[in-house]
Amino acid sequence: MSDTPILDVRDLRVEIPLTRGTVHAVQGASFTVEAGQALGLVGESGCGKSMTLRAILGLLPHPGQITGGEIRFEGDDLANADPKRLRDVRGARIGIIFQEPMTALNPVMRVGDQIAEGPRVHLGNSRSAARKTALELMRKVGIPDPARRARAYPHELSGGMRQRVMIAIALSCEPRLILCDEPTTALDVTIQDQILKLLSAMRRDLGVSVVFVTHDLAVVAETCERIAVMYAGQVVETGTVDEVFRAPRHPYTLGLLRSVPRFDVVRQTLDSIPGQPPDLVAPPTGCPFQPRCGFAREDCLEGDFPLRRLGPGRATACIHDDDCAQDVSANPVIASV
Repeated sequence: MSDTPILDVRDLRVEIPLTRGTVHAVQGASFTVEAGQALGLVGESGCGKSMTLRAILGLLPHPGQITGGEIRFEGDDLANADPKRLRDVRGARIGIIFQEPMTALNPVMRVGDQIAEGPRVHLGNSRSAARKTALELMRKVGIPDPARRARAYPHELSGGMRQRVMIAIALSCEPRLILCDEPTTALDVTIQDQILKLLSAMRRDLGVSVVFVTHDLAVVAETCERIAVMYAGQVVETGTVDEVFRAPRHPYTLGLLRSVPRFDVVRQTLDSIPGQPPDLVAPPTGCPFQPRCGFAREDCLEGDFPLRRLGPGRATACIHDDDCAQDVSANPVIASV
């Protein structure tokens, strides 16, 4: 891997003005993705994961906007790029796989034509060459009888087949980075496993980098080398999957891991994180997790809590991370992931 990350997000801030106030959807998120690497972006629903992906591609819902920070992709500044520049990047250099293909795919356009559209628009391929590429991609992602399936409309395919079409579209222009926005959430577990194995094979064979947004820690364990944990619009912990899962250094990460069911212990109730995520229209002062944190102290109530480096590629936003380390030492985290 090179010394320069393929994607470098620094102190990203996204705001969405609403009638009841401004939603601070992303509040200073920072992470990097190296060439050929898979990063899992995890956290509860509403923590800013999907908004972060949409900000990278300039697809924020109106009237959302980036209000601060940097997004650098292969050295290019995407946070301040004009719409034409972003259109050139989307699809050609960065692919995206959405959570629900039925809402992402064009319902009145044949799936083969949707896969061929990228090579025609971004690569300048002829109609026949783009169709040939589409059929090759459909075979590569495991769609049987691609010549016949290419003539189908999205509603004529199963959920798993539609997601394979989305993967083929994302790969159609040989991008350097693929953003996956919970692509297996709506699928049954058997199809989930097939899609995850397909994504891993595509990454291994093609060398693309991946950002995988999910709330499922098992998915991260299976597909990613690194993890960034988000809470209330902030990245609160980063590191390799192995070191974060074995030795979390933020109370929120520890709470997520403790809440995963364990099959080696019999108990009446599951562990859970008390309380609710904060309202991002009026986020709490100080550490955003302190109202729910069992390690919170008076100095957690005020001030900013940016990521603090613990070692190479390892950081936490908790100023009392030693408490997490002591808790894990006394009661090791053995999650079923």
